[in-house]
Amino acid sequence: MNTLHNPHVAPLLNRLFAEADAATSPTFRSIPGSERERLLDSKTEYLQLYSLMKDLWLPVSPETGRLLYILARSIRASTIIEFGTSFGISTVFLASALRDNGGGHLITTEFEPSKIAKAREHLTEGGLIDLVEMREGDALTTLSVDLPEQVDLVLLDGAKPLYADVVRLVEKSLRPGALIIADNVDLCPGYVEHVRAANTRYLSVPVADDIELSIRL
Repeated sequence: MNTLHNPHVAPLLNRLFAEADAATSPTFRSIPGSERERLLDSKTEYLQLYSLMKDLWLPVSPETGRLLYILARSIRASTIIEFGTSFGISTVFLASALRDNGGGHLITTEFEPSKIAKAREHLTEGGLIDLVEMREGDALTTLSVDLPEQVDLVLLDGAKPLYADVVRLVEKSLRPGALIIADNVDLCPGYVEHVRAANTRYLSVPVADDIELSIRL
């Protein structure tokens, strides 16, 4: 069974990737490059940055999406946390894995209300919304309460300076063998340092150009 190939999800993903490729954000592109770099690295102005990027899709690649599905299936994940919903492309891959694992619970968090609304539409269209709990707001708040006792997999694909902080919030819920997939880690060296440190309970390895895959020991 592969939900990614069903008649609801497969055309949905094809359409969403096409829309993502065609999307533009004149407001964000008008910001000078040096200012973009400063905002991308800021732990205090990330809400401003992501408000400016509300029209950008910021999706995982199709290959990364399939990797998420494979990893979630391989460990038979039933509880997943996603930091950075955007328009819900990665959420579709993760929820599809939960469906094929027999069900489960995916908590996804996103700061931008308009993105949450569109992601909800997409997951409803794909027949996956029953597996997903959407939390709107700053992840440092939304993931600070009411976490599951046991989490099998975490995807980090939100504000890059917050990766290490988000992981510290959910660490107490990570079961031994839980996986963390962090996208765009070239922009968050502090997170990479955290999961590769000898005194933390992780084994971590780079995958492709900008993905870090870690297992909770």
